[in-house]
Amino acid sequence: MHANLPSIHEIAEYLDGLLETQSVPDYPGAVNGLQLENAGPIRGVTAAVDFSTRAIDAAIETNANLLVVHHGMFWGGATPLKGASYNRLRKLFEHDIGVYSSHLPLDRHPTFGNNVLLAKELGLEPTASFAQYEGSSIGVRGSCDVETETILKTAIEFSKANDTVLRSTRFAERRRTLHWAICTGAGASADTLKEARELGIDTLIVGEGPHWTAVEAEEQGLCVIYAGHYATETLGVRAISEHLATRYGIPSSFARASTGL
Repeated sequence: MHANLPSIHEIAEYLDGLLETQSVPDYPGAVNGLQLENAGPIRGVTAAVDFSTRAIDAAIETNANLLVVHHGMFWGGATPLKGASYNRLRKLFEHDIGVYSSHLPLDRHPTFGNNVLLAKELGLEPTASFAQYEGSSIGVRGSCDVETETILKTAIEFSKANDTVLRSTRFAERRRTLHWAICTGAGASADTLKEARELGIDTLIVGEGPHWTAVEAEEQGLCVIYAGHYATETLGVRAISEHLATRYGIPSSFARASTGL
């Protein structure tokens, strides 16, 4: 009955090539790629933003034995395998669930990436790259002529739909967006604000950022829309899991496990 179902190694090899996993630089804790193998053929895939007990339980509930996440098993660094860490691992072994994680490789992908998909959600058309990290472009940018409040309202609805409260700096009222940029997740930083200033960006859309970035944005006359770290990174894992479902003829699902941030 399992003759036509793929192995986890077959899927991992495909995703590594599709996402250019080995060539995209990332943070040490990302450990992109196959993080935990399983024994049997893959009968279903569950996508989640974060590796967590809620994500594992969602996979178990849908009888999926592949968990595809954006923030993986080792995001917080090495920890003793006891308490919650042990319980998560025990559940994975008991239900033969493998884990594949993709952070910046998924953020930047031109088809399945969080940034390009968020632009589409907001009705924006990317024409160039943005947010450089160690020589790799993570985000996207483009030009338009739209009331900033229109973008903001669309972003608010998107965030609400993903159980996140949107925040923004001042300057959204009575202004137009001519040059925008997107960097999902923790996208507001010294580097992205500097890059935005150099490129003449007037509206920057991110997931989150430190408090001081809102202060600095005001000094630059830059509107920053903080659409939520979780919300802005739901798109890539959902898209890639649906793609796997179509390619391999297996069911896919998404584990809603918002942090509210």
